[in-house]
Amino acid sequence: MKTNRNRTALSEINVTPLVDVMLVLLIIFMVTAPLMQQGIDINLPQAKGKELPPEERISIVIKKGGALFLNDNSISKADLLVKLTAISKRNPDVFLKADKDVPYGTVVEIMGEVKEAGIEKLGMVTEPKISFK
Repeated sequence: MKTNRNRTALSEINVTPLVDVMLVLLIIFMVTAPLMQQGIDINLPQAKGKELPPEERISIVIKKGGALFLNDNSISKADLLVKLTAISKRNPDVFLKADKDVPYGTVVEIMGEVKEAGIEKLGMVTEPKISFK
């Protein structure tokens, strides 16, 4: 009986399991990516400007219905002044995000509260304006 001893080792890599694993990971990341973004859903107006540095900052959010948030925590207008007065001793930068459908008078009223609390640096946050040139 004759045997074939001239067999060679299979030198090709089977990529099918690799592709399967990569597709599963892709699907997992596609599903979980929108869940990773936390925060308050507001419709910011668009304007030209530079992007803010990613440092720790205090943000005040005014939603469409007039609800106030201080760093993603709901707060009343009376409590806002008290908290901002305590925060003003550190002299931080405060950023104001207001939905574009919030009345101008409400935004100016909150800006007055911030200035009354002793905070001098107040920034307005907008969405970057996309221009097609």
